[in-house]
Amino acid sequence: MFSFAGRKEHNDPLDTMWHRKFGPVVGSVAVFVLEVVQIVIISAAIIIPIRYFLVQPFYVKGASMEPNFYDKEYLIIDELTFRMREPERGEIVVFRYPREPGQYFIKRIVGMPGETIEISGGAVVVYNDDHPNGQILDEKTYLGSALSQGKKKVTLGADEYFVMGDNRDESLDSRSFGPVNRSAIIGRVWVRGLPLSRAGTFEVPEYNF
Repeated sequence: MFSFAGRKEHNDPLDTMWHRKFGPVVGSVAVFVLEVVQIVIISAAIIIPIRYFLVQPFYVKGASMEPNFYDKEYLIIDELTFRMREPERGEIVVFRYPREPGQYFIKRIVGMPGETIEISGGAVVVYNDDHPNGQILDEKTYLGSALSQGKKKVTLGADEYFVMGDNRDESLDSRSFGPVNRSAIIGRVWVRGLPLSRAGTFEVPEYNF
């Protein structure tokens, strides 16, 4: 017979109280139910803060991030990292849609605060202190031979990011709705949980800067 450390069988005051009040059978059931409730409460006290303040589940909706993310894939979003540091270029983030904050979008950061971003000739050109004349962003790692359609040039504010979907032909992104404010970014994509055949974590790509 198994017994929990620190607990003497048949001598627990709680057991004795319930056994005397309801009898040995009903009393044992009552004690078991009470212990289950205690476990549930303790588990909730641990899990709920993690669920709501550290990580969040997220389902991909649509084709804007294909072929790197497909519709209905299940992701875990890390909400903690960006409380300790700022987002980086190349990270895949979830944010509140600027035109309708109740909706959440998933995109990749291509432009950083203070930079000027130009979409021209099928490429993303970045202007910053290191590249005042502009530097084409090498995105082959996740785009392959795909081109960035459209023509746009915008200078980002001190707390603004330029985000784009990996499926440039099918993405509603900063080319349309403009920069995303830092306060709208919820977190970074950390883990793909489902489907299991594509499960894994994500690395920030290296750029030609």
